[in-house]
Amino acid sequence: MKHYFSLSTIVGIISLLAAGCATAPKSEADRSQLSDDATVASQQTKETDPSLDRFLRISSGYAVFPHVAKGAAVVGGSYGRGTVYVGNELIGYADITQATIGLQAGGEEFREIVVFESQRDLDRFKAGKLTLAANLSAVALKTGSAESAKYTDGVAVFVQPIGGLIVEAAVGGQQFTYEPKK
Repeated sequence: MKHYFSLSTIVGIISLLAAGCATAPKSEADRSQLSDDATVASQQTKETDPSLDRFLRISSGYAVFPHVAKGAAVVGGSYGRGTVYVGNELIGYADITQATIGLQAGGEEFREIVVFESQRDLDRFKAGKLTLAANLSAVALKTGSAESAKYTDGVAVFVQPIGGLIVEAAVGGQQFTYEPKK
């Protein structure tokens, strides 16, 4: 007997696994470390592509996920925690979960920056109503990539590999949660 799991079931399983991970770090030291990691990740991505700085400055806001870990063996998942900004002001914390199913194996770590075109798009993110579809194209960060980047449904996504290798022909989507800075 074959068992098939829907994408929503897989997302639910990953969400339950990540449930022990609160959106915002609990301690002030951990919040400070996440903020420092996001600052370093932002600086490194801007060094890779100096045009990203302008893209971020003219956006309505953006989220920086300095370390997203992904693993897969047929069923895969990823999780990362990040910070959310309007201009250069930290306004809150976010986490990202993804579940995938398909032909895939391996593990990797990457940085991800999600940029919001309008206040409405940022508000949608903050309300937990933003899910990135599997067919949304993320821009692999390299020199000049932000100059030609386009928003899709009010969102632009930039990804920079950190390490690892994953081979996949899989489908899945990313979900986010947001918690305002206290």
